[in-house]
Amino acid sequence: MPPLPRLQRLLPSPLMKASALLHLGAAGSLAAFPGAWLWAAGAVIADHLILAACGLTPRSGWLGPNLKRLPAAAAARGCVAITIDDGPDPEVTPRVLDQLAEHRAHATFFCIGERVRRHADLAREIVRRGHAIENHSQRHLYRFSLLGVSSLIREIAEAQETIAEVCGLRPQFFRAPAGFRSPLLEPQLARLGLKLASWTRRGFDTVNGDAEAVLAKLRRNLRAGDILLLHDGAAARTTAGRPVILEVLPPLLDSVAAAGLTPVALRSAVGG
Repeated sequence: MPPLPRLQRLLPSPLMKASALLHLGAAGSLAAFPGAWLWAAGAVIADHLILAACGLTPRSGWLGPNLKRLPAAAAARGCVAITIDDGPDPEVTPRVLDQLAEHRAHATFFCIGERVRRHADLAREIVRRGHAIENHSQRHLYRFSLLGVSSLIREIAEAQETIAEVCGLRPQFFRAPAGFRSPLLEPQLARLGLKLASWTRRGFDTVNGDAEAVLAKLRRNLRAGDILLLHDGAAARTTAGRPVILEVLPPLLDSVAAAGLTPVALRSAVGG
């Protein structure tokens, strides 16, 4: 029998319960008052727009639990989490690993299953160096939030199996491609034993080639408990052609150290 928290997560969120009640109410009102169809249709459309807006807001918690900051206990220890998405990338990731090693910092890599399979040795090197690899879906589909249940499960479960097979460790966290998701996601994560993780702040380093601007966003109001987002895959380039993360990560780690903070992997900061 799954533990109580897993069972609780399989239940709809308050917003989803309200949505279901609204649909039942709309159907009931039409049965009792056929002329009320315009009001019923308007209420249902408004409900779907609200659900879509929540799914397109990566840090929203309305569709289910969403880790945006480290727990209070980890923050009290001065922990921060640097998370790195969309890899592994054979050009960028090895240099990111070297920069992390120079600063004795640990990070969390949200990796794409297909890329883990393609660059298996590099994925294993990430783990060998003491970092964590988590689930960022199998193919990183930009229509991920539009997938039906079977396709959704396949994208997440295939990445789980790929990462476990290649790296020997099963992911504990999931991050949706671009952070976008549907109301169908949380029950599937609960069944697979995964926690949704977003971020406290990001620098938009896949679209902004200005390393100073990206760095400024990430270290603004830097404090214990922050979850910061960078990308080794699909990284934007500076005017000199250098991946932005390679320009941003060393000074960011210097700022973290100067603030007396410790970069840790998500799984070491968030219990079970």
